[in-house]
Amino acid sequence: MSHRTTLFVLFSLISVSFLAEPVRIYTTTADGKKKLEYTAAQSVRTKSSRHITLKPATTHQEMDGFGYAITYSASYNLMKMAPADRKAFLTRTYSRTEGYGVSYARISIGCSDFSSTEYSLCDEPGLEHFRLYTDETNYVIPILKEILAINPDLKIMAAPWTCPKWMKIKSLSNPVGYDSWTSGSLNPAYYEAYAEYFVRFVQAFAAEGIPIYAITPQNEPLNRGNSASLYMPWAEEAAFVNKLAPAFAHAGITTKIYCFDHNYNYDNISDQQDYPINFYKALDPDMDGRELVVGSAWHDYGGNVAELDDINQKAPDKEVIFTETSIGTWNDGRNLATRLLADMKNLVYNTVTRQSKAVMVWNFMLDLNRGPNRDGGCQTCYGAVDIDQNDYHTLSYNSHYFVMAHASLAAHPGAKRIDASLTDDGSDISYVAFQNPDGSYGAVIFNQGSNDQQMSLAVKSTAVARFTLPAKSIVTVVLGGKKLKDANLGSNAIPST
Repeated sequence: MSHRTTLFVLFSLISVSFLAEPVRIYTTTADGKKKLEYTAAQSVRTKSSRHITLKPATTHQEMDGFGYAITYSASYNLMKMAPADRKAFLTRTYSRTEGYGVSYARISIGCSDFSSTEYSLCDEPGLEHFRLYTDETNYVIPILKEILAINPDLKIMAAPWTCPKWMKIKSLSNPVGYDSWTSGSLNPAYYEAYAEYFVRFVQAFAAEGIPIYAITPQNEPLNRGNSASLYMPWAEEAAFVNKLAPAFAHAGITTKIYCFDHNYNYDNISDQQDYPINFYKALDPDMDGRELVVGSAWHDYGGNVAELDDINQKAPDKEVIFTETSIGTWNDGRNLATRLLADMKNLVYNTVTRQSKAVMVWNFMLDLNRGPNRDGGCQTCYGAVDIDQNDYHTLSYNSHYFVMAHASLAAHPGAKRIDASLTDDGSDISYVAFQNPDGSYGAVIFNQGSNDQQMSLAVKSTAVARFTLPAKSIVTVVLGGKKLKDANLGSNAIPST
């Protein structure tokens, strides 16, 4: 070989190596044989016959993240774990450099149906009695601090299940005091006091080093029957937010406000249809803090996700986020074969392709008895992870854990959803793609078919990620970006069945 030929070969090899980009592949199969199984690779130049072309020139919403609800029950179970076990589990879940990078959490303002008891943060009349309860101080706050130490960019949103009982009346048409944790309406005479209650909540958590990124004025405002609840139709929620947004602005609080936080079908209440649209129209156009009211939040316990299409069409300048769904005995929630692909489609694909900036599921962790829970709350819910209360060590991972982890690996906070197209497009394969702030590209691809598929993905032909998409599986592919550690490997792995 001549000197010139040798130099040409070396130059060609160097050129190829310069063009190669890191590829990270995570695979979960519905049969449980692969659970976020990790493969590291380098990009190549050759596409497979089934190829996804990423199109970063066409962008959609910016992503805030994916995550779980950090309820009292979830925190209680986490606090029962050995500290080393808990740290390893939280690191694998939340770390951007050593785990899956889950980046969002939802908490309650006062009690929820997964609290130790019914309570508000001001159970005696007068805001001078405002205080955090032991559910916060002994459980939720310590867990949030541990997560924030792992992922300081974690976004936290909060919602009340009820206002203090002394602020309740039976209804606006029957304004008598209503001494009940369930149902009732917020007394308009206390709108300003309740707005200050929210201000004090945000400030109390900030004093603990925990920023509250967003709130909703009421969890499930059309649900009178929850174990702690408050009926707040759109006109009443708008009237309250006309006081809440200025209270935030005057206190220097920039926490986002999302309205609604309930089901696609508005619980079939005829005069509450298009709740967010009517809410926006009822806001004071001149109030301070109006810019804090950014959009609407959604659950899927009733109705169809297509309702988001209608809301986006009628309010294209407003955000949508998805804040709650659960698995349980009613939907075979511990059966990965039943739930994995259905939950990926319903929770991530169907919402994110409809402009949702965030997706959250309900309890992060419950025990094998679906608790701790209390009377009036959900007795049939499972966690994203279930822990054996006999040892507080053995973990069982359910579909919600894998779905949120896969999505978090693909879309980092600040990612833009981008267009993509699949050659030989078929109904069995669905996907959603993102460009991340670090320049990497992430895609969640899932195969509802019965055959393995050899796939590839690329923006340009010089850097192609090739991967196997097994039958009945989810695969997250990340192309480019920095090489990261992977805490799901080795002794910290999720065991396969």
